[in-house]
Formats: sequence, C-alpha cells, structure tokens
Amino acid sequence: MKLTSVQLLQFHTDGFIVLRNFLDEKRCDAILEVAKVHLKDKIEPIETEIGYGSSSKEHRTSVSDYDSHEKGEVVVRRLRQVYDRDPLFKAWMQEPKIRPILQQILDDQVVLTTAHHNSIMTKMPNVSTVTRWHQDRRYWRFSDNNLVSVWLALDNENHDNGVLEFIPKSHTMDFTEAQFDLKEYFLEGYEGNQETIATKVSASLHKGDVVIFHSLLLHRANKNSTNKAKISFVYTVKGAKTKTVAGTRSAEFPEILLEVL
Repeated sequence: MKLTSVQLLQFHTDGFIVLRNFLDEKRCDAILEVAKVHLKDKIEPIETEIGYGSSSKEHRTSVSDYDSHEKGEVVVRRLRQVYDRDPLFKAWMQEPKIRPILQQILDDQVVLTTAHHNSIMTKMPNVSTVTRWHQDRRYWRFSDNNLVSVWLALDNENHDNGVLEFIPKSHTMDFTEAQFDLKEYFLEGYEGNQETIATKVSASLHKGDVVIFHSLLLHRANKNSTNKAKISFVYTVKGAKTKTVAGTRSAEFPEILLEVL
C-alpha cells in the first residue's frame, strides 16, 4: 500500500495524515487485551500521571531509566518499551502494510527508534490530565528532523476522551524560545501564539484508524471526561540517514532497521 501523490503532498504540507480503517478490528482487540493486562498489573517500565507532570526538561532529555520508581497507587499514563513486551506489539511495529507509506514519507529506509514513544498511551477516565501543545522532537537528539510517529487508535477516540489535535503546517514554522515555557510547551496565553493555535484541527478516530505525524508538529489532547479508558498505540520511526546523537537518551536503546519493501 502506498500514498497517492495528493496524499503525500498533504502530509508534507500539513504534517500529518489519517489512514482510515487501516488495521482490522480483530488485531486491534488482540493488542488491546494484552495492553489491558500490562496496565492492570502496572508492569514496568511505565510513566504515571504524576511522573508526566513532574518530570523536568533535563530529566526528559537525559534520563534513560524508564521505570516509574513510584510507590502505592499510581495512575498509568503509558506503558513504555512495548516492542519487547509481546509479539503482538512487535508485529504491529514491523507491519509490512504500512512500511511503503513510511518509506515514501521519510524518503529513506525505515528505522524503528525504540528510545522514544514505543508506547501504549492512555487517558484514564476522570483522572487523566490534559496534554498541552508540544513538539515531540524537543527532547529527542538526532542529526535532523526526519522522524514521524505512528498512532493507532485501539478504540474510538473523540473530543470527550482526548483525541489528538494538531496545528497544521506547524512542523515548518519558525518559533522563538519566548513562545514556549521552560518545559517547551507551546504557551496558550502568549499573544503571539493565539493566531497559530486558532488554526487547530482534529478528527474523531475509529478503531483501526492510524495517524502519522511529523516530529515537529504541534499537537495536544484533552483529558478523558468519559467513563471508559482511551488506550492507543504509538511508535516512532526515522530515516536510516538520520543519525542518533551519541551519549544522549536517544542512543540508549536499540534501533531496528526494517527491510525495504
């Protein structure tokens, strides 16, 4: 499967593309069932809601120990390092059907970078928090920006349970430090940002839909105000020509070079 020239142009223009009904519901359900077991048992490494809110920029940039190290009752925000957790997870991250699309977008051979994302993401009902506007690339250390993330909706996602929102074209915009806070979140209250934020878009996702988005694209998500957990799968790939910076967290985990299809 490949993108049409129109779809490829759309991705490069807007910074993201939605692929509807990409993965069949049976596989989504199988992945979801395994994820629920790991979430219920809080199998490390995990990120908690507390850990997400309290981690400094320096911690997010340099620390490669992904265990939560928290005691007692915690709310899991994401399961980390899922590539090696279960064959179902690994199979999706190596899915041949999507690889020609990723090759088109990256214009290069596809490499899984397990240091970043490589996660089951959650928005738990009533206790989840808002994900503020940010660029994923801000804490990653690579030679260039040719990285994209692949987001799989394991069930329906909408405004009420925290579907992703994007600012189209923001991956090509030049920003100043003043437009971000100390953790490099895009400031909603900054006057110079409001016109940009006003262009935000989102689209409800159904089980099996996939979103591919650029590492510099500004995105956010609401908290989950429903009574059902929202659980999604996200991983990141880069082009083979994009090099990891040695000595950084980005270089602390394996990279998997995928065969060209």
